[in-house]
Amino acid sequence: MSTSRPASEARTGRVLAGVLALAVLALGVVVWLAGWHLGADSAVYRAGALTLLHGDPLYTRDVLVALPDWVRLPFTYTPAAAPLFLPLALVPSGLVWGVIAFLSVVALMVVITVVSSSPGGSSLLGRSWWALPAGTAIALALEPVWKTLFLGQINLILMAFVVLDVLVLSARDSADGPSAGKRASGRRWAGVLIGVAAAIKLTPLIFVPHLFFTGRWKDGLRALGTFVVLEAVMFAVIPVDAARFWRDSATDPSRVGSVHWIFNQSLNGLVNRATHLAPWSLAVAVGVAAVLAVPAVWLVVRLRRRGEDAAALLVTAFYGLLLSPVSWSHHWVWCVPLLTLLVVKARWWAAAAVALLFVSQIVMLVPNGGDTEFGWGLGWSVLGNVYVLAAAGGILGLAARELRLVRRSPQVVTV
Repeated sequence: MSTSRPASEARTGRVLAGVLALAVLALGVVVWLAGWHLGADSAVYRAGALTLLHGDPLYTRDVLVALPDWVRLPFTYTPAAAPLFLPLALVPSGLVWGVIAFLSVVALMVVITVVSSSPGGSSLLGRSWWALPAGTAIALALEPVWKTLFLGQINLILMAFVVLDVLVLSARDSADGPSAGKRASGRRWAGVLIGVAAAIKLTPLIFVPHLFFTGRWKDGLRALGTFVVLEAVMFAVIPVDAARFWRDSATDPSRVGSVHWIFNQSLNGLVNRATHLAPWSLAVAVGVAAVLAVPAVWLVVRLRRRGEDAAALLVTAFYGLLLSPVSWSHHWVWCVPLLTLLVVKARWWAAAAVALLFVSQIVMLVPNGGDTEFGWGLGWSVLGNVYVLAAAGGILGLAARELRLVRRSPQVVTV
């Protein structure tokens, strides 16, 4: 009786969260039937798949022929992304946004569920039937999340791939128990989802060294191998396009937009704004990232050793956002597992600060566009780089706290 009630309540929470996801899909149907224009990026995914089928070039300064008239964006994803987007070619053009949005909300629920199962927390989400649907609804108010949905981006889906890979498939093996066999079977696939995610967008490659640094060499090699195989196949299928991507597009951050625009919340964006697009800005940003890598990697290793796998993953995720030449504000969906982990561990003040930062839409309110960023004073500069400063400060602050714990006691202390 005592065990069946929590299970029943958990099912109720999942059902209610599922209803929320279906409501998003229903909205997608309404958008389709009404002829509204939502999801410019999802239109690019579908157009990339159709372009591949038609044998047209993917990487061109011209607009893809398969794009609808209201979208004027290039295909900026890897060659292997195009065949992975082929299922979208079967979906009517106007319905693609609804399908991506539905899958994104499902991915959001998966991430919240997996991270809330982290050891050492208060298990609030596991005890309360309303926690998953409420957490999902609250997450929709965070700027990176609602912007991802509005644009029809796949950030939430790729994040779910990484979370499932690192925290489920690559999780520590239980010594015994009924789930030991299933866990061992799952380990054979560990790393594959990261490889697939990186084959769509290059930024998830940051999680390959994460696996290496945390002692999961086989998983890391499997992730790297999956990525290499998928991209190598495309050299056989579309050799000219594949070569053009790796020779030109992959090394041209400006192809995806103005790197100094406020919505590029990366170290490269910050430095370019501060130096008015000086040609050495990227080198400075990489140098700062290299220095920051020292405390970040040390922190990841320390957290992993004491079983704080979710926290270690988040350090890598936010460091990756800082390192990437372009991290649009909608890429910062990693605020969802961060907020989830803080709530689960009852870090209420930290959770409130994170929620306030991403609900405030601050990057939407700071003057921006054109050359506006170059005229910021100190105040606007702080607010206009707030995601970057918060992530860098968080990594340095946690590393300093960890160092104090090491000096205070030789034993490992749980957060």
